[in-house]
Amino acid sequence: MGRIFVVDLEGRTYNCKFCKTQLALCDDLVSRAFHCPRGKAYLFSNAVNITFGPHEERMMLSGMHTVADIFCCCCGQIVGWKYEAAHEKNQKYKEGKFVLERTYPKNDCIFVEDLHKFMDIEKKLLHKFFFYLLNK
Repeated sequence: MGRIFVVDLEGRTYNCKFCKTQLALCDDLVSRAFHCPRGKAYLFSNAVNITFGPHEERMMLSGMHTVADIFCCCCGQIVGWKYEAAHEKNQKYKEGKFVLERTYPKNDCIFVEDLHKFMDIEKKLLHKFFFYLLNK
């Protein structure tokens, strides 16, 4: 195995919800019009802090593609896939690009826009908990 080195991105990022590892920059977002079996997905020109699964032929809504699943390098959760090759001419623009799934069965990908909502909820829960302890 070896030591995992995590790339630290500057700017607004898309992160893994489970471990908060940065996966992609908002500036690398190509399209929000993608879908996966579990819901929405976003196409990125670049992604970091990921590992790759084996290449496989997969039938997608847009036709047959050669893809490799991608996983968060820190927690190992599947976060999407990379388009290795497109078999149809009008799908060639996807080659070499990454799809990050918006939701997962157990661990959602947390996006920076949503992070503040989660933080507000956590703050409210902590305030209620401490209020409960003080008034016990």
